[in-house]
Amino acid sequence: ILFAVYFYHLFVLGTYVAGALALLGIAAVNLWKLWRSGRCPAPSPFPNYDYRYLQRKYGAAARAPRRPQVSATPRRPPSEAGGPAGPRAADVLESVDELGSLELMSRELGLAPYGPLRKSVSADSLSSVSSIGNSFGQEFTVGQLEVSVEYAARARALHVALLQGKDLLERDAGRPESCFVRVSLLPSERLVGTSRPQRSGGSAHFGERFCVPLEPAALEENSLRFAAFGAAEGSAPAGAAELRLCDLDLPARPFTAWLYLQDPNKTVDSVGEILLSLSYLPTAERLTVVVVKAKNLVWSNGKGTADPFVKVYLLQDGRKISKKKTAVKRDDPNPVFNEAMIFSVPAIVLQELSLRVTVAESGEDGRADATGHVLIGPAASGMGITHWHQMLATLRKPVSMWHTVRRN
Repeated sequence: ILFAVYFYHLFVLGTYVAGALALLGIAAVNLWKLWRSGRCPAPSPFPNYDYRYLQRKYGAAARAPRRPQVSATPRRPPSEAGGPAGPRAADVLESVDELGSLELMSRELGLAPYGPLRKSVSADSLSSVSSIGNSFGQEFTVGQLEVSVEYAARARALHVALLQGKDLLERDAGRPESCFVRVSLLPSERLVGTSRPQRSGGSAHFGERFCVPLEPAALEENSLRFAAFGAAEGSAPAGAAELRLCDLDLPARPFTAWLYLQDPNKTVDSVGEILLSLSYLPTAERLTVVVVKAKNLVWSNGKGTADPFVKVYLLQDGRKISKKKTAVKRDDPNPVFNEAMIFSVPAIVLQELSLRVTVAESGEDGRADATGHVLIGPAASGMGITHWHQMLATLRKPVSMWHTVRRN
């Protein structure tokens, strides 16, 4: 009887093992046939994207990303090389630690005591603390103005050039209205210069330069305000844009960009400011967003205190592609995050991509309340689209700017 029971259990176990091996064999044969047929989907070279979606949308243009070629010669640090590392050295960065301290991004940040950058963690869920569309803030854009700013250290003077403008004024009864632009220095509202009137605000070519004496220390405290006016006397500005001089490394290099004017009559519900740095590495097709710090945060729902953190979403075609978040700072309306977020982004989607930066408050119950949002990218307005275009104009070089945090 014992031998019979033993052989019975052995037979049942053998049956299960044989069945499992048969299923594995069938699966292996099917996978081999699928692979030989060429219809087996390869893994996406971009972790944030479904590569088959890119191929369907862009066809042959959606190629695999280029991989940086690392030289066999070890890269010397800038101190030994006699100068800053060139573009080839920047192309082979593979770790956030290799980005160095925040001094690499801008001499104005002054965050060297906080040490090297930390890498933000990925968030598992793409659900948002609140919902806003890609057009968040787009209704505030009323025109564009191309400007150039340069600082002459020896002469201690600021040179401002008005180059051209687009859609500065709405057409009146089908006829283009003449306009002019006034440049002033804030917060003192000191007049820098006023352009000659242009016949059309739809397409204006200024080609004018202004110069104002300015001490180097004043670059940290002042901003330039560009305001477009109609030719009628006593008219209010149709659009305006402010450019912080502390965001620009003017002693090192001039700044040229298109500024997107906003309607000054529309109020912005500001709940603080956040300093962000953007850079795109074309050879590795990698977008790096550094959340530096925030200041003057106003808590939601009238709270007296809160624990802030920041979420950064990648948006494309109305979809949330990826999300990362910073660490939580305890009870600090002026938190310093100093964290880098690295996204793998195909170059072909850059003109359709947006970044939504959400400043949120961590609650005791695990829920997060939104303090406010910033949208950066082609779908943004004001400094959001200016920052994005400046990043694309200076590839491989981080561009840092302050942004106003707005409530939804």
